[in-house]
Amino acid sequence: MFQSTPAARRQHRSGKAVPLLNRIIFLKGEVFSWSRLSMSFKRAALGVVASFFAVCPARADVMYQCVDADGRKVFSNVKSSAKGAKCTAVQINDPGPSPRSGKSASSAPTPPSFPRVEENTQRRRDNERRRILENEMEAEQKALEQAQKELEEQEAVRSGNEKNYQRVLDRLQPYKDKVASHERNVEAIQRELSNLR
Repeated sequence: MFQSTPAARRQHRSGKAVPLLNRIIFLKGEVFSWSRLSMSFKRAALGVVASFFAVCPARADVMYQCVDADGRKVFSNVKSSAKGAKCTAVQINDPGPSPRSGKSASSAPTPPSFPRVEENTQRRRDNERRRILENEMEAEQKALEQAQKELEEQEAVRSGNEKNYQRVLDRLQPYKDKVASHERNVEAIQRELSNLR
């Protein structure tokens, strides 16, 4: 005979449906309610259920191509029962991810009709790009030094109305943001320079 918790008996007597999580769980012949189980056990149980659904995804291997009376095509996993619709089953073969071959996509030969740039022209373009990036780097480093100098000046200033330290932090935050922005720009330009041939 099944035993139940007092809460479950009260719900049963009142005519209310017993919630799923309050149903009785049997362990070693004893009866426990879901609410009495430890949090770690609940997490483990939910983890097992979640992993089951992750491993076994829902799939529909059959799709239906339905053509209605107006000639419109509709694809669905449910066969249409619309008036005048003709449905045919379309088999879906999902092979999944294909194993990678030893060759990468970049090792494919370039077709002969593909436009090519002469080596001297490419070298000239690369040199021009490098010169532009170096100029940008120089300007950005100067701007970073200026922003750091302004931040140091502002950190040294202390007004009388800033007894609350949060006001000091609020006043300094735009200067810190400016320094961080210039530092990110310098890092980005350095990455671009390192990517050049």
